[in-house]
Amino acid sequence: MNEKLTYCLQVSLFVANTLIIGLLISCSSIRDANRSSDYSPKTVLKLPPSSDNPRNSEGDFITLQDGRILFVYSHYTSGSGEDHDPAFLAGRYSEDGGKTWTNEDETIIENEGGMNVMSVSLLRLQNGNIALFYLKKNSTEDCIPMMRISKDEALSWSDALPCITDKKGYFVLNNDRVIQLQDGRLLMAVALHQIPGGKWENKADLYCYYSDDNGQTWQASSKVPDNTDIITQEPGLIEMKDGRVMMYIRASGGFQQLSYSSDRGQTWSYIKASNIPSPLSPATIERIPSTGYWLLVWNNNDGSNPEIKDKRTPITIAFSKDEGRTWEKIKNIHADPDGWYCYIAIHFVNKKNILLSYCAGSQSQRTHLAVTENTLLHIKWIYE
Repeated sequence: MNEKLTYCLQVSLFVANTLIIGLLISCSSIRDANRSSDYSPKTVLKLPPSSDNPRNSEGDFITLQDGRILFVYSHYTSGSGEDHDPAFLAGRYSEDGGKTWTNEDETIIENEGGMNVMSVSLLRLQNGNIALFYLKKNSTEDCIPMMRISKDEALSWSDALPCITDKKGYFVLNNDRVIQLQDGRLLMAVALHQIPGGKWENKADLYCYYSDDNGQTWQASSKVPDNTDIITQEPGLIEMKDGRVMMYIRASGGFQQLSYSSDRGQTWSYIKASNIPSPLSPATIERIPSTGYWLLVWNNNDGSNPEIKDKRTPITIAFSKDEGRTWEKIKNIHADPDGWYCYIAIHFVNKKNILLSYCAGSQSQRTHLAVTENTLLHIKWIYE
């Protein structure tokens, strides 16, 4: 009887232990699944248009010394939201690493242009100050990048300084586009579409402007050489490990185009096609601080799908360990064929999280550039 009782107890303990282990494994799997899902992109701020605010677009981020994140963007106030309609620069704040944002706009820069002010780049300079860059648009023959400096963490801004004084015309500087090299030089890549008395050219002349005195004065590079008929627009820049600077260029022909400078932005190589398939839409590339890898966000659309040929969808992310020679872990953030995703800003919150901002309108609703969406994602989601 005792042997039977002992056997029954042993069996009962075995069954109980098995059930407990199974339950623990199940709970662990659920936790792992939840942890994995927490890495995926999440929309943290969406700014749709309204009757008195027909478009919100082209913004950038800066982390302040108190830990808050400031997002400044182009807030349009009337018209239909076209590029030349009135707009000012508005700001929103986050106190929790980008998870939530203030509900009301703060005016950062009033509309001081004949048409508008738009297209924001924010940069923490090596001297600790914050530089704010934007376009002051007076007319289709007068659109110049401006710079203001804040020495008190965006509480106030210096008077505006023009970054281009050697030429007149309609220059485009995209949002989140100004960089500072390791040696302190500031660089911005611009596209010149029209000069006074001339006609608008979709194929822009590309230049790089550079400053060695923290933006007080700027010099022009030679024009980026180009012996193609490809449309070139909206360039961006990234510094390479060997000291060269790579310019990546919105272009026709099915791929982003590239040019390189070996003298810190003063002269450039002839443009050539990259390995980044793309419609005529800007990309953004930045270095991940924690790893040194390059992060690319763009429209991964080679035109082979007739449903989305030449459309700015999907919006895709990838990284490169070899400075753009190859790209890994290519995955879509949004792939709605009706979507319209562009004018991307990348901000590294810490070693774990990345904030993205981009236009996220609808083709069918004709809100292409009118909607701005901010997305927070965990860097592990990129590497999964």
